[in-house]
Amino acid sequence: MSNPGLNASVSQPSPVLELRNVTVPGRQLPRLEGIHLRLEAGERVALLGASGAGKSTLLAVANGLLQPAQGEVHWSGERRARSARARRRQQARIGTLWQDLRLIEELSVQQNLNCGRLASWGWPRALLNLLLPLESEACAQALRQVDLDPHLLSQSVGELSGGQRQRVAIARLLRQQPQLLLADEPLASLDPRLAQELLQLLLAQAAAPRALLLSLHRPDLLQGFDRVIGLRQGKINWNRPVAQLQSADLEALYAGIAEPSLAR
Repeated sequence: MSNPGLNASVSQPSPVLELRNVTVPGRQLPRLEGIHLRLEAGERVALLGASGAGKSTLLAVANGLLQPAQGEVHWSGERRARSARARRRQQARIGTLWQDLRLIEELSVQQNLNCGRLASWGWPRALLNLLLPLESEACAQALRQVDLDPHLLSQSVGELSGGQRQRVAIARLLRQQPQLLLADEPLASLDPRLAQELLQLLLAQAAAPRALLLSLHRPDLLQGFDRVIGLRQGKINWNRPVAQLQSADLEALYAGIAEPSLAR
């Protein structure tokens, strides 16, 4: 016969990301207000909202770059580490794809890919990365995963096309091997074909134990996500499975704002 007490003592894994009553002040209105959010391992969650709704601010809080004035942020059950060393280990588990990509154009593709390892390596190896081609096979494998030829490793980022840069930025995330994947409208300036290709690449990386939180400007790209959150004026309007999203939800989210509809 099973022991009920023993079964009850088995704890559930902590969410990859948890925001508890997070508030970030603004000049007139809060940039975020009373945000509660859980992101479990294996979840692919989209964040919708008009420009200025607070999506980038929420991602900056989730990344740890911005500390809220009120509330708590937990990564895999841990609050923000106090020591610099522990903070680096924590940051190594968080990967962010910013809209401007934040690649270093003067450096080679390989050096940029290895920037994804800096939080794990520390400064001595980071400096060595500027002088020598480190871990070439791992970098080549990361490029293959985003359908780029490894011969690009020695090229400078400044020589790449826009689509190649997007893929290199995703490959840098693969080099980092984060547990939490964040993306701030990475598809905003791309043509529809490339946007779909890169979105599928990102979704494919979010299998457990990883999780993905991606800010979108286009509701028509929600296929493949598990859940969608509607953000308006710094508050969560709704938080539900993608399959339950209705046109009325989008109308309420973008009321008074010219935004794309669910069907394009």
